[in-house]
Amino acid sequence: MRHQLLALLAKQPAYGYELKQALEQTFGAAYPQPNIGQIYVTLGRLEKGGQIRGEEVSQDGKPDKKVYEITESGRAEVVTWINAPTDGPHVRDEFFMKLVLAPGTELADRLTLINNQRRHCLTVMRGLNRLAAQERDNRVSQLLIEGAVLHLQADLDWLERCQEELA
Repeated sequence: MRHQLLALLAKQPAYGYELKQALEQTFGAAYPQPNIGQIYVTLGRLEKGGQIRGEEVSQDGKPDKKVYEITESGRAEVVTWINAPTDGPHVRDEFFMKLVLAPGTELADRLTLINNQRRHCLTVMRGLNRLAAQERDNRVSQLLIEGAVLHLQADLDWLERCQEELA
């Protein structure tokens, strides 16, 4: 979450609750939102590390709030994060490990494992389709959901291939 907060602060200074709202408004319900405690803990770490600095701002009749702004060090870190490639597929797939190792234990057979995983993928896909219907007006959320659905479709295709080869 540190990089997401740094990216938001690269746009403009903000306090913790504003950052939480910005994440919620940008990504909608498609992206698991951190709780406010996680945000403030992360902001504390970023401030201690020198990536941001906070300044107490007094409010009339209300408790002071701390407004954070990104430092040059933080800006350099977020530029590095934004420009770095993201990890691709994982070769050490946990399901595949189960699929290959479980039959030798006589605790499960491959076809049952494949069918259970297929049902799980379809259940998750249905949930994502319901979420997409709720997030109709949020294009960012729609793209995030679409990417997850495409990954699930690829997983279903791969499960079919595993069944052909192994079951």
